[in-house]
Amino acid sequence: MAIVFEANYSKKLGLPGYSSHQYSVTVRSEVTDIKQVPTESNRIYKLLQDAVDKEIQNTGFLPKNGNGNGGNGNGNGHDKPAPNGGDNGNGHDDTWECSDKQKDLILKIVSENNLDKQEIESLALERFGQGVKKLNRLEASGLIEELLEKYAEKPSRTQRRYPARRFQPGSAK
Repeated sequence: MAIVFEANYSKKLGLPGYSSHQYSVTVRSEVTDIKQVPTESNRIYKLLQDAVDKEIQNTGFLPKNGNGNGGNGNGNGHDKPAPNGGDNGNGHDDTWECSDKQKDLILKIVSENNLDKQEIESLALERFGQGVKKLNRLEASGLIEELLEKYAEKPSRTQRRYPARRFQPGSAK
C-alpha cells in the first residue's frame, strides 16, 4: 500500500514601500512503508526550503526608489531619516528608520518580556537583512507582528469573547 503525503513550503518577505512578495512550492510524494515517512519528510522539507530560498531572492518589480513616492523607502516620503533620534553625543547613531510608535512598541515588547536585544537584532538581520534600527515601516511592522505572535500575552478565550466585561460568565456582577 502506497502512502501519499503532500508538503508545502512558503515564505513571505516584506519589501520597501509597503510591498512584499511570497513564494510557495508544494510537492506530493509516495512511500511504500510508514517507516519511510520521517526520512522522506526531512528530505522533501530541505528540498522545498532550498528551492523557495533560491527563488525568493529575485524580488522582481519594485516601485521607483522603493516606495513609489521618490523617497528613501522609510515610509515618510522624505529623502532623510525619520525624525526619531540621532547622534546621542557619544558617537552612536540612535536614528530609527521606522515610525516613533513602531520604535516605542518594539522597545516595549523587548522590555516587558525581558528579551535579549541581541536576539531581536539577529532576528531582524535574518528576516530583513539589516538591524532593527534600519528597518523601514513595513519591515518594522513585520518584526512587531512576529514579536507579538511569539511573546505577547494571549488573551484568554473569555477575554476574547467578552472583551468589555469585567466579570466572568456565570459569576455575579
